[in-house]
Amino acid sequence: MKRFLLGLLIFIFFSTYNFNDELVFNKNTLIKTILIENNFILEEEKLKKDLAFLNNTSLFFLKIDRVKEVLNNFDLIESFEIKKIYPYKIKIKIFEKKPIFILQDKKNKFYYTNKDKIIRFTEIDQFKDLPIILGDKKNFDIFHKNLKNINFPIESIKNFYLFESGRWDLITKSSKIIKLPVDNYQKSLKNFLELKTKKSFEKFKVFDYRINEQLILK
Repeated sequence: MKRFLLGLLIFIFFSTYNFNDELVFNKNTLIKTILIENNFILEEEKLKKDLAFLNNTSLFFLKIDRVKEVLNNFDLIESFEIKKIYPYKIKIKIFEKKPIFILQDKKNKFYYTNKDKIIRFTEIDQFKDLPIILGDKKNFDIFHKNLKNINFPIESIKNFYLFESGRWDLITKSSKIIKLPVDNYQKSLKNFLELKTKKSFEKFKVFDYRINEQLILK
């Protein structure tokens, strides 16, 4: 008797279930629009092209891992948010990394970001005039941290040069050259900040601190 009732219920279910409703339901939730927002550096069309596999796939079965895999291939993407907008849209909000320097380490070139990370270099017009670091990341990380610790106006620097001896030269945007010693260069930088505001030092272009307890002006 139980088997008979179970069979009857299954028969009624399949005889009354409308498979066309399911097909229409799925068709109405196929992705037709990909919205990209908050991107200032990356080209929207490039992002959409790489995400084209999403078109005509169901929002219900969206492969988030696949989307993440594609977006993680863009070095300039820091993070992103993915939002489903029913019935047929997906919105991706991009958060980009911010290059602040160009790092030239021998033959290798990178962008150095505001979070002290490096990413692959590609020609981007809005970054072509970024300050240039001629040196390696490890040494610059330390130097950069020390500059921030003494509140040195890093935005005033045009170029950073690291020498084999381990010392740095700085060229400011006002064309002044600061030649630093290997050790205790923070003291030299603080002295430069004091002098550069005085009129009597405006005519000098070179501030040479390489000899201990001496300043040579040119």
